[in-house]
Amino acid sequence: MGYPSLASCVEDLARHGMLRTIDVEIDPYLEMGEIQRRVYARSGPALLFTRPRGCAFPMLGNLFGTLERARFVFRDALEGVRALVSARVDPRELLLKPGRALRLPFAAAHLLPRRVRSAPSLAHRITVAALPKLVSWPEDGGPFITLPQVYTEDPDRPGVRHGNLGMYRVQLSGNDYTADEVGLHYQIHRGIGVHHAAAIRRGEPLRVSIFVGGPPAMTVAAVMPLPEGLPELAFAGALNNRAVRMTSAGVHADADFVIRGVIGGHKPEGPFGDHLGYYSKRHDFPSLQVESVHHRQGAIWPFTTVGRPPQEDTTFGELIHELTAPLIPDVLPGVRAVHAVDAAGVHPLLLAIGSERYTPYESRRRPMELLTQAHAILGQGQMSLAKYLFIVAEEDNPPGVHDVAGFFRHVLERMEPARDLHFDTNTTIDTLDYSGTALNEGSKVVIAAVGPKRRELPTACDRGRVVMPGVVAVESREDAFATGFPLVILCDDAEFCARTLNNFLWITFTRSNPAVDIDGVDAFVENKGWGCRGSIVIDARKKAQHAAALEMDPAVVRRVDALGVGALRGLF
Repeated sequence: MGYPSLASCVEDLARHGMLRTIDVEIDPYLEMGEIQRRVYARSGPALLFTRPRGCAFPMLGNLFGTLERARFVFRDALEGVRALVSARVDPRELLLKPGRALRLPFAAAHLLPRRVRSAPSLAHRITVAALPKLVSWPEDGGPFITLPQVYTEDPDRPGVRHGNLGMYRVQLSGNDYTADEVGLHYQIHRGIGVHHAAAIRRGEPLRVSIFVGGPPAMTVAAVMPLPEGLPELAFAGALNNRAVRMTSAGVHADADFVIRGVIGGHKPEGPFGDHLGYYSKRHDFPSLQVESVHHRQGAIWPFTTVGRPPQEDTTFGELIHELTAPLIPDVLPGVRAVHAVDAAGVHPLLLAIGSERYTPYESRRRPMELLTQAHAILGQGQMSLAKYLFIVAEEDNPPGVHDVAGFFRHVLERMEPARDLHFDTNTTIDTLDYSGTALNEGSKVVIAAVGPKRRELPTACDRGRVVMPGVVAVESREDAFATGFPLVILCDDAEFCARTLNNFLWITFTRSNPAVDIDGVDAFVENKGWGCRGSIVIDARKKAQHAAALEMDPAVVRRVDALGVGALRGLF
């Protein structure tokens, strides 16, 4: 019936051989993150570090290190959550799956948070300085909470029904923070921003509670892209088969740690090694004036580290896709599937399958309804941060959106570059993406393709390195305009770009701003629209405004190498 605490989840994993306890002293400064990333890459177990250097609390890493383990953690609730999704999309489907239908009332029973008078999470009071100090990358501006659950309530409509639970990174020290301040980095298009704006309008400080730990469902709920009006606390209750317990003061009773305070202004936050594989730079973000810090008896500090994908946050994306994919046609009519490509950093690249039904009587098909659907996608939640959207019609029997190489072949065989590129300029992109013209500023392009195959894709080129049929990487602009390939990537290291599919995706879509960096052979502007009659060229070279790529300190690498053949033998 769900986990009452994080400790109960840890015990469950240990009983089933899914957790490794590490009793040797490990430094949370760089070493712990390096170990966690290596174990994740090997699809290894969850890790309980019982002796973090300089810290009184055990630290838990790689909890969501595999999709199989994530499914195991939520094994008692997944069918109930799927029943809730089915009831939202098409209640008739439950008639075909009576077993799932029977779980619906039980899942619904846990949606409403339960009000409690006392909270184990407030048992002991400490200071910010006593919290674990995880530093994941050498140039990070200080220690960060990497799995925070940041809770706020709407100043206009207080209470849990209009609360927001989000995962916004929290910097614990460094820069200009005092002993009672922490940095609160929330990006554009986040629910907390709505509450913060309301507080500013009312002339009030925004009260914030940061929860760390507790039942793992709270962590997943904090990253779920839920529709506005659907509280994350309700989803967490359904996913844990246990209603979330909250006090009247807005404290999660079962958290391991609770930090409470008010937003008191802005201060520089960062740098931070981020999920795009680069450092997000130092910028002004809200700072939290901390009023109190508490922890429960036997508290455990969960953490993750991020970097160039795939990392542990990839599992979050896979689990979220499993749970929410059936909602896509309901939220976006006509759209059959959308995939935010993890290897490209999630937000930079979307692949989508839509429907092209506007003029089925015409013999010469062209993108029409697809463009309507593309703009709906780019207006939906965090998908609005995408820079590149490739969209095709289900009537043309495309491969699935998760077959990335096959999807690109399908597009390149059908697109007409003189007609099928549609740009949005001077708009918003992901806060963490430095390919644009300024923070949060960049452009987007929709590339739509319909109809029969128009061309055979070349597979050999003497001017560059072939990435896949139809795609070539080159290092000089002269070569870029002379390959004859439909898609050309102008980059700093063609061999690296073409070595793997993930390298191509990472280089191309994290290092380019569509309206600035897309060019082409025989390019033209007509009716204020750009097109080309030959190859499309994407300039994905490093540029002055780009952030530095993440690299680990060689001394730390050597220390972890030694642990791998010693105390941590068999983990990596």
